[in-house]
Amino acid sequence: MRSLKFLGTGCCLPDKVVTNDDLAEQLDTSDDWIRERTGIAARRVVDEHTSTSDLAAGAIADACREAGIEPRELDGIIVGTCSQDTLFPSTACWVQDKLGVRGMPAFDVMAGCSSFLFGLEVAANWIAAGRAKRVAVCGAEVFSKILNWQDRRTCVLFGDGAGAAIVGPGDGSSGILAANWGSDGTLASILRVPAGGTRMPASHATVDEGAHFVYMEGAKVFKHAVLAMSGSLLQAMDEAGIGPADVDVFVPHQANVRIMEGCRERAGIPSEKVYSVLEGYGNISAASIPVAVCEAKRAGVLRDGHVLAMTAFGTGLTWSAAVMRY
Repeated sequence: MRSLKFLGTGCCLPDKVVTNDDLAEQLDTSDDWIRERTGIAARRVVDEHTSTSDLAAGAIADACREAGIEPRELDGIIVGTCSQDTLFPSTACWVQDKLGVRGMPAFDVMAGCSSFLFGLEVAANWIAAGRAKRVAVCGAEVFSKILNWQDRRTCVLFGDGAGAAIVGPGDGSSGILAANWGSDGTLASILRVPAGGTRMPASHATVDEGAHFVYMEGAKVFKHAVLAMSGSLLQAMDEAGIGPADVDVFVPHQANVRIMEGCRERAGIPSEKVYSVLEGYGNISAASIPVAVCEAKRAGVLRDGHVLAMTAFGTGLTWSAAVMRY
């Protein structure tokens, strides 16, 4: 076990709620259609002035309060996101500015919806090397600004939000039992934002074509998501020497209820062990796992000593899983 402790967790969700009925007023869809296929009833959406770094800074500040520290006491800031404020600098550096701190390294991890678990792996190794004692790991997304709100294949799925954890060395009673991560770039094309980078720079044509919005081949993503998430989780459970019955709380990436259920069934984890925030928040990408962990802890569902299993997949395609004693 790599000794590690969640010193504090935090969340930051926009106030505005967009329900399925709200979407049905402008799209050929309905509350029943969306619920049946996704398990989503509503999602949070930022206002025009709010960016990803605003939500990330709010979540990290919330986590610092729970940890009993000031943001200036952090040894590092890792932000997992695929809806960055800017191509550069990193969203994490904008977060530093908003928190009013400087000095500690701050950088982004871009592994799509797997980004929080990728960031946690980086932080765990950083701490294990003795180079840091308090690292903020955050997943934050503002998908509402990169969605085509006339495309019901994508706009009904995603929401905005941020979750964070302050992690540090444990006392031997908590830590990561096993973890893994991976990527398959041959599948990069099935979930992407085509324009805005060096491959397809912004132009009048890319804007007119809607090439700056999320593009997704849903059937292919679904197939690979279930296999990647469950395979990664089963590998971590095997390496940790635990079975499905040993898991106290299971927090999968919350893309849609069918993916979550497919992963749970393949891993054999009882349904009552799943903690979900999907219905009220939708798919908040890199933020889904840290927000669920934060809310599970504050609801008393996740407690010290519990075995927590987490798994995710994301654009890239990427995947990751971690099994830890909380």
